[in-house]
Amino acid sequence: MSIRTLPIRFGLVTAAVLIAYFLILSLMGKHTNIFYSLFNGVITGFGIHETIKYTKIREGNNFSYGDGFKSGLITGFVATLLFTVFFAFYATELNTVFLEKLSDVWAKDYGNFKAIVFFTVAIMGMATTVVLTLAFMQLYKTTNNNRK
Repeated sequence: MSIRTLPIRFGLVTAAVLIAYFLILSLMGKHTNIFYSLFNGVITGFGIHETIKYTKIREGNNFSYGDGFKSGLITGFVATLLFTVFFAFYATELNTVFLEKLSDVWAKDYGNFKAIVFFTVAIMGMATTVVLTLAFMQLYKTTNNNRK
């Protein structure tokens, strides 16, 4: 099994959970409240953490900081890319009034609101991925401290 297979699989599962969470919010009519998107960080964080954990288990003593870091980034980027594509499809094809409702609540005076929203979703996912991967790697990195 390739070192890239595990993070891609976890990225696909993380994206599926993000999409399911968004659709559940949509059914409850809460998807226009951006504060619910804070839970996306928890979902993404769990996926990244589990990927790094299983990468460390699989690699054993050969596990390096770089391996864990790459695994976390790949997982988060795959999940973010797929969720952003789904979000764009949802907002432009499935629920065409979604962005209008969102703009009524959050942004009345912006020009190309669609592009801003899609860009923001992607950037938030990427930033969350980098920060959480760096944080979780502190848990799994090897230490050179000599403890007696």
